[in-house]
Amino acid sequence: MKFELLTPGQYQRLKPFFVDQQYELCDYCLTTILAWSTDEYRPHGAVDGNSLIIAAEYKSSPDHRHLILPIGPPDRFTPLALKDLAIKTGYDKYWLVPESYIQLHTKKKVEQYFTICPQQGSTDYIYQTRDLIQLKGNKYAKKRNLIKQFETEYIARQRTVIAPITAENSFRCVEFIEEWCALRNCEEKGDLWFACEKEAAVNAIHNIELFDSKGIVLLIDGKISALAIASPLTRNMGVLQFEKAFENIKGLYQYFDNQCCRLLLQDFTYVNKESDMNIPGLIQSKKSYHPIRYVKSYELVLNT
Repeated sequence: MKFELLTPGQYQRLKPFFVDQQYELCDYCLTTILAWSTDEYRPHGAVDGNSLIIAAEYKSSPDHRHLILPIGPPDRFTPLALKDLAIKTGYDKYWLVPESYIQLHTKKKVEQYFTICPQQGSTDYIYQTRDLIQLKGNKYAKKRNLIKQFETEYIARQRTVIAPITAENSFRCVEFIEEWCALRNCEEKGDLWFACEKEAAVNAIHNIELFDSKGIVLLIDGKISALAIASPLTRNMGVLQFEKAFENIKGLYQYFDNQCCRLLLQDFTYVNKESDMNIPGLIQSKKSYHPIRYVKSYELVLNT
């Protein structure tokens, strides 16, 4: 089995493997896999019959190298088949294994071949799309109030424009990402994840017309002040990626989030807002939108 580096230009060739992709973790979105091909993290792929085998290599942490669950018929890769594949490819672990896989095959059968370890900070938040569009009920009262304040100050005065992300405005979109990261001191935090996320966002912007993704920016007084990209994950679930907004503008994030669901995700029953990375502010923000469920992630380490 020969692995090759996966790049955005291979999207159309790989797309057929993801037509019936069923795992609800955001990491199984083809756009995510390809956009996160960065200097630090390198996704590799190999075709095995009717399945795509995906492996990850890390520049500064080679011990993190791993497989994710193969993309293909879910009944093909039993725990025994995963064990055989790990041995065949030379990888001793799987990351980002959704809880549904373990439930389907039972913990007892999985533990015959692997040690199961929870992956902290990699639990995805799932929402009902109509909840995030309608924002009904007392639990969303604060969100509606902040949106109203934003609309009074900016919408009523015709200070805002929402536009799609295109090749023509991609340079300005990248400038926004640079400014957003500078305001949050992303590079000074010394965390490779922040550097990789920035690079992945730029990759997604530059290649958005190659992907089955949609993106929008919100401009205030002609300046990009918020940006988001959304992509298909399963047949009835989309994933909201790289959602960024300036924090100093009251109500902007709440208004923009609502518009993202209306304009980018209206065709999906569910929205995946990705994980919280164990970042307290993200945990609070994601929980405040009242997810209907969580998708837990596990590492499977091959038994010796």
